[in-house]
Parts: sequence; C-alpha cells; structure tokens
Amino acid sequence: MVSPVDWSIAERVALRLAGSEPFANSYHAESLVPDFTELTADAEELVAAETGLRSLAGPARARVVDRRDWVRANLASFERLLRPLLAKMEEQAFGRGGLPVAMASKVAAMQVGTLLGWMSGRVLGQYDLLVIDDDTAERQDVLYYVGPNLLSLEKRFGFPPREFRLWIALHECTHRAQFTGVPWMREYFLGLVHQAVSMVDPDPNRIMDTLKGALSSARNGRRAMEDGGLVHLLATPDQRAVLNKIGGLMSLLEGHGDVTMDRAAAGRVPSAERFSRVLRERRRASGGLAKLLQRLLGIEAKLAQYEAGERFIAAIEAKAGRGVIERCWARPEDLPTLDEIRAPEQWLSRMGLATAVA
Repeated sequence: MVSPVDWSIAERVALRLAGSEPFANSYHAESLVPDFTELTADAEELVAAETGLRSLAGPARARVVDRRDWVRANLASFERLLRPLLAKMEEQAFGRGGLPVAMASKVAAMQVGTLLGWMSGRVLGQYDLLVIDDDTAERQDVLYYVGPNLLSLEKRFGFPPREFRLWIALHECTHRAQFTGVPWMREYFLGLVHQAVSMVDPDPNRIMDTLKGALSSARNGRRAMEDGGLVHLLATPDQRAVLNKIGGLMSLLEGHGDVTMDRAAAGRVPSAERFSRVLRERRRASGGLAKLLQRLLGIEAKLAQYEAGERFIAAIEAKAGRGVIERCWARPEDLPTLDEIRAPEQWLSRMGLATAVA
C-alpha cells in the first residue's frame, strides 16, 4: 500500500528549498564543533545553577549539523510522530473519493518538504526529544546546532562568535533541563502531542467541510489563525482544547527558556541584550511570502505565545517572587493554561498565590 506521505519526495523538496550558505564551507566553520562541545557543557552548568533543574539523563550531547542534516533529522521525527495518523489514513484508503492515493501521497510530501525546507534556513538550535525508537538511541536526546545559519548571523551582524554560541547553547540547554530535569515533563508533552494526532480525522472531505465552515465565520477564522494557523483553523473544539494545552505549555517553556538564557548569561555574555534585540527585530521584519507562511503555519502565533510566556513569568515573579516558577514543575495539573498565560492573575489565584507578596 502507498504511504500517505512519500517521504523520499518530501526529502528532495526540503533539501532543494534548504539551499546552501556561503560560510558553510569556510574556515569559520571549523570552530563550530569544538566550540559547541565546550560551550554546551558550560551552558548546562549555568542553566542548572540558575533554575535548579539538573538533567536526570546525564550530560548533554551537542551535534553541529548543516541544513540538510537538520532536514533529515526532522523528517525522521515527523515520520515517527505521525505514524498513528498515517496508519489511520491507510486504513481509510486515503485519497478515495478525491485525489488518487499516489497523487495525494506526493501532495502531502510536497507540503511537508516545503515546511521543513523553509524552516531549515531559519532555525539556529533545537533540542530533539521526539526520537523515541529503541533502535535510534544514538539520535536521542541531542542538542542540534545548525552551523550555516549561526555563521550567517555572526557575520551579518558582527556577533562575537563564542558569546553568541554560548547564548544559543543556554537556550537549548534550558529546554533539555525542562524535559529531562522535570521527571514527568517529557512523557506529559509527548502524550499531549500523540493525543492531538490521534484525534485527527484524515478524511479529505471532512477536512474541506471544516475549512469552509471556519472560513465562513470571519471572526472565528481570524481567532483560530491568531492562535495557531491552519492547524487551529481545522481543529474541532475537542482538538483545540488539546492544542491549547500544548500552546500553554510551550508558551511557558519558551518564555522560561528566554528568561533563563538572559539570566544565566549575566557576566558571561555581555552582548546578550543585543543578540536578543537583533533576533526579535529580524523576526518582526519578515514580510511578503515569509510573513504569510509564518501565519499559515502558526509560527507567528507561536512567537506571540513565547512573548506572552515571558510576560507571564515577569507577572508571577512580581507578585510571588522569583522562585514561584518552581510551582509549575510540581505536577502537570499546576501548569498554566493558555488562558492563564494571557491572564497570570488567574493562575496565581488557582495556586493560592493571589495575595502573595514579592
């Protein structure tokens, strides 16, 4: 039976769109591996000292990759993550009553390939926790650094390389500390993701009916796009409830990552404020097709949620002190919802901290 996604086509499309970076083969690239090996270890200790979260999975492993390697690693994660949905699509004879199966498989592959190809030129680092197969242990629990993209920014903006690399490593090590230092976090997050995937009805006719219904209501369609792009637009109410849990969690984790990155960098990364300002201005300056893709894919919404996560942490710390974030790591029930991220006083009230004094 033909797979609902032709992964070989997805890879070819992604690699073609990924392109190349002139600095990738320059002498500047030679310092990336030794620098990130050293700086990742330093960052891990700085993050542990700042957050109190220490990985239960041993030392972090850094891997410097180019865009092509990043694409292949994420295709592997996508394929594993989507297995339940793809199996459901095969059972329902995906493509029947619409596109032929082989054609539908190629269309899906082009969509996945376009997404990854476009993102491969923008991502700087990534903590990969979705690799769950026993036979791929070597690829599990890895911090990826996309060398060509890092070199491009260093040269374009005159960033001091070792400062910038440590700053990026701090962010990725914070994510690893969140997922491997909070005992229940990884399984809880993956459980939410698999729940969201398992709820998807892959019937093309139902998807088109849902899309038409969402688009017919300008207000609902606009809100869904603001919350998470096409995924939210196509989601049922039950699916949106799960997506909102994921959105609230990711907003908290990314906001915590940015806050920790800046605090742990104090004294070690004098240019941290400039790095942060330049990257935020760069994201906001995206226009044209890039802006459209960010909105459709939910990336624009994700960036807004990350900023909301920082505001949430600032608000709860102002009320209850810097250690209050530890309440979020106690158990899944204590995590803020997406609504509470937007209204921190609701979370403080639920935690019995509404009257706390900083």
